[in-house]
Amino acid sequence: MLEARWRWRWAFAAALLSLVVVWRAESAIGVNWGSVSFHKLKPSAVVDLLKDNKISKVKLFDADPDSLRALMGSGIQVMVGIPNEMLAALSSSTDASDLWVRQNVSRYMVKNGADIRYIAVGNEPFLTSYSGQFQSYVMPALLNLQQSLAKVNLASYVKLVVPCNADAYESSLPSQGAFRPELTQIMTQPVSFLNSNGSPFVVNIYPFLSLYGSSDFPQDYAFFEGTSHPVTDGSNVYSNAFDGNFDTLVAALSKLGYGEMPIIIGEVGWPTDGAINANLTAARVFNQGLINHVLSNRGTPLRPGAPPVDVYIFSLHDEGAKSTLPGNFERHWGIFSFDGQAKYPLNLGLGGRGLKNARNVEYLPSRWCVAKPSGDLSDVVNHMKLACSVADCTTLTYGGSCNGIGAKGNISYAFNSYYQLQMQNERSCDFDGLGMVTFLDPSVGECRFLVGVTDTSSRSRSRSRSSTSSSSCHQLYRRWIIVGMLISWGVWVFVM
Repeated sequence: MLEARWRWRWAFAAALLSLVVVWRAESAIGVNWGSVSFHKLKPSAVVDLLKDNKISKVKLFDADPDSLRALMGSGIQVMVGIPNEMLAALSSSTDASDLWVRQNVSRYMVKNGADIRYIAVGNEPFLTSYSGQFQSYVMPALLNLQQSLAKVNLASYVKLVVPCNADAYESSLPSQGAFRPELTQIMTQPVSFLNSNGSPFVVNIYPFLSLYGSSDFPQDYAFFEGTSHPVTDGSNVYSNAFDGNFDTLVAALSKLGYGEMPIIIGEVGWPTDGAINANLTAARVFNQGLINHVLSNRGTPLRPGAPPVDVYIFSLHDEGAKSTLPGNFERHWGIFSFDGQAKYPLNLGLGGRGLKNARNVEYLPSRWCVAKPSGDLSDVVNHMKLACSVADCTTLTYGGSCNGIGAKGNISYAFNSYYQLQMQNERSCDFDGLGMVTFLDPSVGECRFLVGVTDTSSRSRSRSRSSTSSSSCHQLYRRWIIVGMLISWGVWVFVM
């Protein structure tokens, strides 16, 4: 009864807002909070990190119960996600969508609960690489979920959205933007539905991937500092890829008759490691330029004075267990490292001067596993393959921050990554007598040898990985990896 009363209050609040509020010109900055990590902070610590940095909007890729419980009472606005693999079930019946809404939305929207504003129905389901695999499920899933939200009096408060990759539209010039020919008719129905229900269009834009995927792409055009390669489109001149991509979408929506539809940037960012041009300096320059540009409210040539409604930076912290299929940079998109420590100075424009680190992080003891100085390392290759097949060694590759620390340094880095993943288990630093534990930090310059964190979820995952049994924790970890791979593939295809 209490939950029903609060759902009516959510609905009443939404009705009032609809009477007095139109889509504002001023943008808000949020972040993506992913969970495909070897070392995870407690959800409560992540929420504290968000609050300390005055981040009031967060986007999840699922509806993780621990994350949603931690967000209850925080005042942070939340976008929860539905993986593409669930669309078929949700499109099949309202019983399935009713259950999903009860389990993942309405149960948290109580007094002092989570402020869920959006449900992302799939993630880039129209991606070229999926070959239409999820297209037919999107519209039925939207209709079922809308009915399910109405049953719990949340349809006017919680908006459905469909995050799209920028490969859904194309053109040689922004003003000529159009959805891919095979998508034009397919997109009309969901865009019309979203617009009629007051939902924005959500798109993911990645200038880094354009630069990474093409040697002909002008590097300065990826940033916001001005370019010697502007794009001239009639009377409009584009000096950065973000505006050009955004206006291409505006033109595509206009061709469908929805040129004024609000737009949210669901993902945008720059990685700090794992590839050429993926470094701390470039990430700081891009993200600060993006934030300054968006919050200036200048808008774009096709939408002057009307920037995106919200912009979600990808991402809050590094995710060291993501697939590296698109590139080794996939694990390094965070503005914070895995342990909630700021990687570089960044003003989010949210009332603070710079990023604040996570508080009360519980680390393992300050010790590391390195290669023995006197050891015969001629047969170390298999040990390194083992370590790096389980742990994250992406910083060692070409363009990575640890690429230049030498052969023995590379070995030590691989050994330590595995050692920390195994919660510093003494046997995990043996490597047939080639490894040893040291209390002297072997980090060199920007190459950081990590020390793991001690939260309970890390311990459970570590035990799961070291066990040959098929535990439920290991199965959950595998599902996270699958979702991360699909998201990553979507990003990669846009580059191609």
